[in-house]
Amino acid sequence: MFRLLFRWLPKSALTRLAGWLACRRRPRPLVRAGIRLYRWHYRIDMGDFTEPEGGFATFNEFFARPLKPGRRPVDAAADGIVSPVDGGIGMAGTVVANRAIQAKGLDYSLEALLGGDPGWAAYDGGAYLTLYLSPRDYHRIHSPVAGAVTRYRYLPGEYWPVNAPAVRSVPRLYTRNERLVTYLSGPFGEMALVAVGAMIVGRIRVVYDAGIGAAHESSSQQVKLPQPFPLAKGAELGRFELGSSVILLFRRGEANLLDLPPGWTVRMGEAIGSLNRGIGTAPE
Repeated sequence: MFRLLFRWLPKSALTRLAGWLACRRRPRPLVRAGIRLYRWHYRIDMGDFTEPEGGFATFNEFFARPLKPGRRPVDAAADGIVSPVDGGIGMAGTVVANRAIQAKGLDYSLEALLGGDPGWAAYDGGAYLTLYLSPRDYHRIHSPVAGAVTRYRYLPGEYWPVNAPAVRSVPRLYTRNERLVTYLSGPFGEMALVAVGAMIVGRIRVVYDAGIGAAHESSSQQVKLPQPFPLAKGAELGRFELGSSVILLFRRGEANLLDLPPGWTVRMGEAIGSLNRGIGTAPE
């Protein structure tokens, strides 16, 4: 039923309209009223967040609201992997024969998720973890490890919702939707962070390339950065302007993730695994 309902909706048009409305400057009283209603509906506590003097100018400013200093301490273990977002655990495990689990009875192709990237096979046999950001969550994305962004790949796609009903009913959901794959390299080797777009996601922004597409372009982009962009563990990597999901991928032998059950909630900076330094080879 869910799949049939959303199949015929003009998801792309609705998403573009929502993104346009969310970034428009409206009279402050109107913006404040909309934000109050949203906060009430989703029970959002603003105690963790910084609000500009005079209030938020647009809904997007509120949605991508920054944290107050110290509100998300980052696990300090040298080889630790931390959650890049506030969100709920989806599926996690090991990629087997190019397949990762989306939900019970549904899987998807790792090669397709990464858009056929030449290095995709190194992730076959590695660990993966899906994190879902609900409308009430903090929507900035942080680096789960200390490393440097070396390249990225933008992949256009559809705009299906990525909530629990969609994950359970839409085949190959994560490989159908728009996504941005960020590759981080370090002494441990390489990992990929996949930001998955969804219905009503206006834009995916990243700190390492202010002019990046990821805003409903029609063609894919594969970019190697002229210089690696260093990020400390827990440093801001990007943000969703309206919400979605993040998938973490590690090459085989280079990381171990904690056994976190589906539905478990985590906060940015909390430990979710560890790197196997000295195992695997650093990418070129």
